[in-house]
Amino acid sequence: MSITTRLNDVIRDIPDFPKPGIVFKDITPIFQDAELCKELIAELIKPFIGKVDAVAGIESRGFLLGTGMAQALGVPFIPIRKKGKLPFHTHSVSYDLEYGSAEIEVHTDAAKKGARVLIHDDLLATGGTAMAAKTLIEKLGAGVIAYSFIINLSFLNGANKLSAPVDSIITY
Repeated sequence: MSITTRLNDVIRDIPDFPKPGIVFKDITPIFQDAELCKELIAELIKPFIGKVDAVAGIESRGFLLGTGMAQALGVPFIPIRKKGKLPFHTHSVSYDLEYGSAEIEVHTDAAKKGARVLIHDDLLATGGTAMAAKTLIEKLGAGVIAYSFIINLSFLNGANKLSAPVDSIITY
């Protein structure tokens, strides 16, 4: 059975979360299967072996596999967090979500200048969070070489807004 099929079998839809009209893709059942997690990380990093200097994970679900991806690639992990959650000096950026607005931050020393960074999150919707993360990586003097997602909600056209290649395992 393919990893895509296995993931589709465990990802569940939660209607009207976090607000009415939104169907939330819940990836948490993936973490009940350690072997599936290992296979998912292996699949997510395949296109990027030897091509990245760091993996940036977007809070919070981007942390769940982003750290494992960085370890498997042998590169540093860059946490991108909600405003006020990082203890050191930060760069921040505000952006619009599909159902509101938010602000994210990164430590000012999170990446070396010129580093090739892969941005990872669990899901691509409208692209707002990913674009904001790219802005933060560029404020560090690094560059985004690609984006990695478990799920791409292609009907929201988020990939069309991103200026680097988008890799995802599942497309709805």
